Amino acid sequence: MDTTLADPFDTLFRLQRELEARRDSDWLEDTTSGMGAFPPINVFQTGHDFVAIVELPGVNKADLELQAKENTIRISGKRSIDYGDKVSAHRRERVAGTFDRLITVPVEIDPDRIKAKFCDGVLTLFIPRAESDKPRAIKIN
Repeated sequence: MDTTLADPFDTLFRLQRELEARRDSDWLEDTTSGMGAFPPINVFQTGHDFVAIVELPGVNKADLELQAKENTIRISGKRSIDYGDKVSAHRRERVAGTFDRLITVPVEIDPDRIKAKFCDGVLTLFIPRAESDKPRAIKIN
């Protein structure tokens, strides 16, 4: 009886490939994730509303684009790194290029009242819950 164990890394690599394949779809068209892990995002709820903190070191405000639709916010843009002419790179860990991330919250949001603040490479989004989606108290007669 020959038993072979599956390589756990094969399973992880297969999962990674499947997740990357999901990213190729259009915005809000059955998508589950953004394009990679940059920029890192933290989202937390305060009361009925949400706040997102997005780390964007080296990104210019003019290179950012924000869109809101239903319960999702799209953050896209580009980060450029200019090393100058006649430079020989010995190590490159800082990546440049375009990024596209989605933040999905479990409630309907009010896109017209979203506030965005960009300071020192950190984007803060104040994401209000839509009034029509907030729970209502019901008076009992």
